[in-house]
Amino acid sequence: MNRYKDIKISDYTYNLPDERIAKYPLTERDKSKLLIRQNGTIKQDIFENCANYLPEDAQLVFNNTRVIHARLFFYKETGAKIEIFCLEPVEPADYQVAFQETEEVTWKCMVGNSKKWKEVFLSQTFKIDGKTIELTAAKIGQEGNSFHIRFVWNGGVHFSEIIEHIGQLPIPPYLNRDTEESDEESYQTVYAKIDGSVAAPTAGLHFTDPVIAQLEDKNITTNEITLHVGAGTFQPVKSETIEGHTMHHEQVIIPIDILRSFVENPKNIIAVGTTSVRSLESLYWIGLQLEEKRFDPFHPEVKQWEPYENEANISIEKSLQNIIYFLVENNEKAIRFSTQIIILPGYDFKLIRGMFTNFHQPQSTLLLLISAFLGNKWKEVYDYALTNDFRFLSYGDSNLYLK
Repeated sequence: MNRYKDIKISDYTYNLPDERIAKYPLTERDKSKLLIRQNGTIKQDIFENCANYLPEDAQLVFNNTRVIHARLFFYKETGAKIEIFCLEPVEPADYQVAFQETEEVTWKCMVGNSKKWKEVFLSQTFKIDGKTIELTAAKIGQEGNSFHIRFVWNGGVHFSEIIEHIGQLPIPPYLNRDTEESDEESYQTVYAKIDGSVAAPTAGLHFTDPVIAQLEDKNITTNEITLHVGAGTFQPVKSETIEGHTMHHEQVIIPIDILRSFVENPKNIIAVGTTSVRSLESLYWIGLQLEEKRFDPFHPEVKQWEPYENEANISIEKSLQNIIYFLVENNEKAIRFSTQIIILPGYDFKLIRGMFTNFHQPQSTLLLLISAFLGNKWKEVYDYALTNDFRFLSYGDSNLYLK
């Protein structure tokens, strides 16, 4: 266990010049570069040709989460601007239920300029479809650096309509620019469906309908799961060793039919993005909890250090079957849980055999995940990308790693 917690984040860095960070996406998202690493070799192509590098029996797993307009701005009479950044629902805690509320909700939020928020309420008035809506926000509690904010409004409109109307799409902070109208489309995947993320699952931004059609023509299975990406995905590791870093929780939904397809064909499961990787790998530990009768159906979660504190003593098939049996027994169509899993160098991957991913920030938990999959060869990959003019981070180019 200590060998994992003692990992030094300074060993997972590289020099990323600012000009290599893609501030905007390409006009045609599937024309991005694609770096392919397989069997120890590296080559490059254009993303629209990615189907050529996948085995015919591959199962691609997409994260179909949709980025919400999570940034809300309120103005005091003095003109001071207060930003409320909605992270996740608290009451009701279910995302879809919270979005459908028509009177009040409570969310966990980050608050910008919070020291100037001394009033009980902040409010603003606006119109939706001709209806005048007054929205008020009140701080009702604190959780670490975040606050619990209760929103109350009139007019009978859904909360999803309110944030869509007055909120702003949150683009990554390292882009150092304001959200623009073009981001509304370019910062969503073409298959985004389920509202809830505050950051895009960016590996999926390269896919287009023609690329997905090519995959289907090659009889490559495409599955969709949901992980709502939290703001913690951008949280830097500030501690010297990884033991001092606390991972964020993210909500996961995986349908039972996909679990059954994994049991029937466990080979060549390829995750699109690190969010899909974390979701799929978390499944094994949920199945192990069920096996060892320590699964909490009221608060199902995979904790940060669970893979390193528990022996993986059942097969992947057995783990998945445990989840399927639990869902059937409880008449549920999907497993829903929270994951805090951190995937570190030395981790033994259970489900995935490959991944699509972008290039990640130096000294980030996402780079640690890449190192877990590639070993020290991640340095060769990133050196190759820097030498061959690849574009980095959320709007940058793509990678395909295959075992």
